[in-house]
Amino acid sequence: MNGNINGFGDDGFSNLELEYIRRHHRHEPGENQCSSALVKHIKAPVHLVWSLVRRFDQPQKYKPFVSRCVVRGNLEIGSLREVDVKSGLPATTSTERLELLDDNEHILSIRIIGGDHRLRNYSSIMSLHPEIIDGRPGTLVIESFVVDVPEGNTKDETCYFVEALIKCNLKSLADVSEGLAVQDRTEPIDQI
Repeated sequence: MNGNINGFGDDGFSNLELEYIRRHHRHEPGENQCSSALVKHIKAPVHLVWSLVRRFDQPQKYKPFVSRCVVRGNLEIGSLREVDVKSGLPATTSTERLELLDDNEHILSIRIIGGDHRLRNYSSIMSLHPEIIDGRPGTLVIESFVVDVPEGNTKDETCYFVEALIKCNLKSLADVSEGLAVQDRTEPIDQI
């Protein structure tokens, strides 16, 4: 590896991505924790992607493994959500707390505080940044996490598992966002 940023190797990231990671994705992994960051470029404007991501109360709009979500209280820092996970994963429920929701900087952070799974002390940060993709408004999405390594697993195994889940979520976010962006760009028939 060329270096290390808050536990993230810098291989494969552009300078701009590294700057965003340094600025917004501060995790301090402990000795028995793993941490990583993933990047996704989405062909949809930031405001559209953020409209999905910011819905702490409706992660199932783009997260394919979530079947149901119930939020306790108002949508604010400290709010809790009970997430039901679709079958096929080694979990059925997750209790998550909203740590940060910044509509100006487009940053969402959550922490898992309970549930019947092995993701102990899991915390994630998701940041969205405007960019131009193929001459159109696009969004750079960075999601990072830190989590305990469960007994009987290695750091690599744990990171690989969590990264696979995040990659699925980011692909789904891209698919949903890009579908909505295409609808936004479609001219009504009566205006042609």
